Amino acid sequence: MKIKFQHCIEWLYRISIIALIGIALYFIGIIFLFASFSIPSSSMEPTLIPGDNVLVLKWQYGARVFNINDAIDHHPLKIHRLPGTTTIKRNDIVVFNFPYPEKKDSIGFDVLLYYIKRCIALPGDSLYIKDGFYNIAGYDGVSGNRKKQLELKRILNDSLLLKINGVSMKTFPQDSALCWTLKNFGPLYIPEKGKTVRLSHKEYALYKNYIEWEQRKKLYEQGSAFLLNDSVITEYSFLKNYYFMAGDNAIGSNDSRYWGLVPEEYIVEKVWRIWKSVYKMSGRINRSRIGKKIE
Repeated sequence: MKIKFQHCIEWLYRISIIALIGIALYFIGIIFLFASFSIPSSSMEPTLIPGDNVLVLKWQYGARVFNINDAIDHHPLKIHRLPGTTTIKRNDIVVFNFPYPEKKDSIGFDVLLYYIKRCIALPGDSLYIKDGFYNIAGYDGVSGNRKKQLELKRILNDSLLLKINGVSMKTFPQDSALCWTLKNFGPLYIPEKGKTVRLSHKEYALYKNYIEWEQRKKLYEQGSAFLLNDSVITEYSFLKNYYFMAGDNAIGSNDSRYWGLVPEEYIVEKVWRIWKSVYKMSGRINRSRIGKKIE
């Protein structure tokens, strides 16, 4: 009886060790190697549709490392990125933490709130929108889904279609002096780490949130002067890189056109493939989309 009991203890011990190793490998995997995200809306149609589940490989841009307790408690967060095999490029479809989870006028971080969009513009780019189409100074390539932008152009030129589709014309930075709209927007300089901008009302409207987030101080406009807390500044050198993100469904996407830019630290990874897809209404597997590489 004693021998059987010892065998039982040894068996439980081995099972426990195997289970702990399995759990450790799982957490190492989701932190450093891969992650899965589901698509809840139509903002990335036709590339991604509701019901798709996508896989990201975290070694491409490099896995992020941060204190999860600070993220949950909304403390100032330091995010470090491990070396990756590639860098973020125009037209990459990426997962990122939405920068405005609580307030529209200050950058925050919600570890559980993710968006998936296409990277339209990189740090250092100058982006403008004309007739609903994305354009980048000095870049002749296609930005975003042109077919959907053509549909948006038709809607923008028809007030009835605008109303039917519920398209909002008001865009970032919601400043009447700039008069930017969904139809004509910019030019917007995308901040690059180390680059300096001279401050005027335009730069104040565009970059106030990012300067305050980087400095943990308040930026004020007083007449023609600008104060960072109580220090007068005339220019600002950015500490971080930023990106302009937009949904392929240009008609129905809540993206950088409406709320601004994404800090590099907030980017999780590039989307790789659809590993699972289900029909939203029935819950049945959509086999035609499984294994599809995302481009």
